Amino acid sequence: MLTRRHFLQFSALTAAGYAMAAEPILAQAIRTDTVGLVAGDISIKSGNDTITAYEAHPDKPGRFPVVVVISEIWGLHEYIRDVARRFGKEGFYAIAPELFQREGGVTHLPDVQAILKIVLNVPRKQVLQDLSATANYARGQSASIAERVGVTGFCWGGSTTIQYAAYDKKLGAAVVWYGPPGREYKDDPKSVSGFDVAKDITCPFLGLFGEEDKDPTPEDVRKFEALLKPHNPNVEIVIYPNAGHAFFADYRQSYRAEAAKDGWTRCVGWFNRYLRT
Repeated sequence: MLTRRHFLQFSALTAAGYAMAAEPILAQAIRTDTVGLVAGDISIKSGNDTITAYEAHPDKPGRFPVVVVISEIWGLHEYIRDVARRFGKEGFYAIAPELFQREGGVTHLPDVQAILKIVLNVPRKQVLQDLSATANYARGQSASIAERVGVTGFCWGGSTTIQYAAYDKKLGAAVVWYGPPGREYKDDPKSVSGFDVAKDITCPFLGLFGEEDKDPTPEDVRKFEALLKPHNPNVEIVIYPNAGHAFFADYRQSYRAEAAKDGWTRCVGWFNRYLRT
């Protein structure tokens, strides 16, 4: 049973647009405005379904490289929307899909285990279909450069970035933030991990990880790196000291400002390098 204090906390989080289970939201959380941007929710057709996504791009004439932003297990909440706006401010067409919509969404759930029960049972085929639909939607917009599409994601979104980078051969670049390559995705006839698909990733790949992380451990990161480099000449792996999981998540206690700032600089630089030239 929720106490009045918890109810008020959850109500405040919901009003702010953050996932309920991601509390407490810290005062350090970055808020990026929409000045100079076109930003808002859109609908995307994916198979026989329609999913929600959030887009942000410069409000000026021109065409911009696309960055598909994949959320953590919390879904499309305020933090992910803010990250999309940050990419918009950097001159990209950012688009972030809600990948748990068919399951009723997860942002309203206060229990992490209930969220994981949903997230970890979403079929790999469905996730890849929704991401393909998102990328293709962006490719068809007048504000985007259709042939310049990259992908990035955080935690679950990071491991999903690995899966999608192996799947979509038209991608120009990928940036993974502390996504466990060992995470398995439900598939037929058997589940598929990042280690399984490393051989299929040929686009320029940047991985940003924390030395103190337990999932993935630095050992898992190096193992994954060793699987990538023999066939992909454009791989860079960074492991930050004094940083653990979710070091970029400015609304959480795991946030590490120095690693986050350097990671963002590297991420934007990676996309500038491979999506603009």
